[in-house]
Amino acid sequence: MIVRRRELIAGGAALATLGGAGALAVTDWQPGSDGEGVDPVELAAISGQAEGGDTVTVPERGRVSLVELFATSCDVCSRQMAPLGRVADRVGDDVQVVSVTNEPLGGTITRADVADWWTAHEGTWPVAHDADLDLTSALNAVSVPYTVVLDAENRVDWRHSGYADDATLLDRLEEARA
Repeated sequence: MIVRRRELIAGGAALATLGGAGALAVTDWQPGSDGEGVDPVELAAISGQAEGGDTVTVPERGRVSLVELFATSCDVCSRQMAPLGRVADRVGDDVQVVSVTNEPLGGTITRADVADWWTAHEGTWPVAHDADLDLTSALNAVSVPYTVVLDAENRVDWRHSGYADDATLLDRLEEARA
């Protein structure tokens, strides 16, 4: 059996990819949890909800951050809005609460659609769009809703996929403040 060079290289690359994925699965390593922190990303604000302009910096260094990634088509994301609203109302200025969608806007879903969904679900805290998936990638978010709490140095303190009640969110924020 003759193995061609191209097939051998492709096989080696596939094995390396699987090995790397296996190492991540075994070690539980996650971006931002190694003490380095997550680099801030400038995101476009949706519907003028951002304080002070057309962009939102996420996460903000110097403040604890609660970042919620969502999609307007997600039923669990809709249910998550009430607890997020209660949390946003209760925390002080030392905490950044921001929701982020990475839905592709401009086709079947527009910026106005997201703004309307936001208003219908009583969103009063900043909402932004991660068009280039920079924040999504930095947080290793692979589902929605996906909640991340970062400390004031932008280190990931807690991450969660799925619904979380306001008591859980407030507890996680207190831990990140400590």
